[in-house]
Parts: sequence; C-alpha cells; structure tokens
Amino acid sequence: MPEGPSIVILREAAAKFAGRKVLRVSGNSTQDIARMQGRKVLAVCSWGKHFLLQFDGFGLRIHFLLFGSWRIDEERERPPRLSLGFSKGETLNFYACSVRFLEGDLDAHYDWSADVMADAWDAGAARRKLRAEPGVIAADALLDQDVFAGVGNIIKNEVLHRIRVHPESPVGALPPRKLGELVTQAREYSLDFYRWKKAFELKKHYQVHTKTTCPRDGTRLSYRKHLGQTRRRAFWCDTCQRLYDGS
Repeated sequence: MPEGPSIVILREAAAKFAGRKVLRVSGNSTQDIARMQGRKVLAVCSWGKHFLLQFDGFGLRIHFLLFGSWRIDEERERPPRLSLGFSKGETLNFYACSVRFLEGDLDAHYDWSADVMADAWDAGAARRKLRAEPGVIAADALLDQDVFAGVGNIIKNEVLHRIRVHPESPVGALPPRKLGELVTQAREYSLDFYRWKKAFELKKHYQVHTKTTCPRDGTRLSYRKHLGQTRRRAFWCDTCQRLYDGS
C-alpha cells in the first residue's frame, strides 16, 4: 500500500493536469466515471494515502488499497480501474484501486491538519488525540489515519525504532518526552521517506522494516506477522526499544 510520501510524489507528477479538461474517460470502475467527461480538473490534491482531484461540485478520491498503482502518460498491460485522457495524448491511469466520488468541495471532507506531509500539519492536535486514547498501543496509534494521515507500516516500524519505543507500549504510558518524539518523528521520518523515495534509495535506509538484525546493537529483531488491532507486520528490537507499560 503506498504511504503518504508516495502519494505526494504522485500529486507532484500529476500537478500538470490541474486546469486541464478531461477529454476521455474509461475503466472498469463501477462508479459513474463518465461524469468527469468534459469537466475541468480544478485542483490536484492529496491527503494521507488518498489521491484527490477537485472538479466543480465534486471530488474524485483514489485509494490504492494493498496493490494499487498508477501510470502517467503510459499504460500497464492490465485494464485500468480508471483512465483519464487529456489533450496531447496525455493520460492519468489507475490500477487495482478504489474509486469514489465525494460531493462538494474536498475541504468539507478532509482535515488537512491531520496529514503528516501537509504544510497545515498540526502536531499539537495529534498529541491531544493521542492523550484521548491512552490505551491504544503505539503501533496502532501511528496507523490511525485520523491522527497521522499518510503514515503506513514502513513508517510505523521505522519511527518506533528511531525513538526507541516498543510497538506494544500504550501511548498513555509514554513519558511526555517520548510522546512528543512519536508525534515529531511521524512527520520527520515521513519527510525523510519522501526524499529517499524520490532519490530511489528508500530501502537502503531501512533500519528494521523487513530486516533481521538491529543496526544499533546487533540484537536479532523480533517479528510478528499480525500485531495490534491493525494486524500489521511489526519489526522491533527488544534490546533498545523499551516497553512502557505504566509500571
């Protein structure tokens, strides 16, 4: 599943379609995609893991689920879920994704301050949301899109290793300094992810995600296929990542 920084990279690549009229629409989506025919794209946006197009009176939301992908000005062999054609033969194609229309303006549907990649990101609001759910474990908290829109499993694992917190630590048990680090690094690591992804070097910076040994102390990493309520893969070091349990 593409994480928030990857969606920002898509948004930047697709920015050229803002102000352009959709000339052709096709795809195997069951939504009424024909409503975009002849309509102008007013804005190209993103929120967390959602790629968004604003039209007059409605928005288009693309969520890439687990295996979704996109192509700009090229096609894959498989049929697209949605293909938008513009002048000069330019295209915006989406595959294996969720297509949904949002009526009205996108501002009515999204809290932009919850997006860790947005200029409007509000760290204070994130801390207040976490304090309101003290029993949630850190691994689940980082994947809560209402708190950290755009954070995915890679960022979750790497942030917790970076701040030396065990993924099963309840957020209510974290000292104020550690809670602040969790919030700060959710954004900072996401920005690092974005830079590494654009430079085609993301994986070489992984410290624990899909790894077997902690680079800090050489301890064999712990691994669980399904951890927490989110049931996502977790990699952590029992030596340097402390389990805060409130005791």
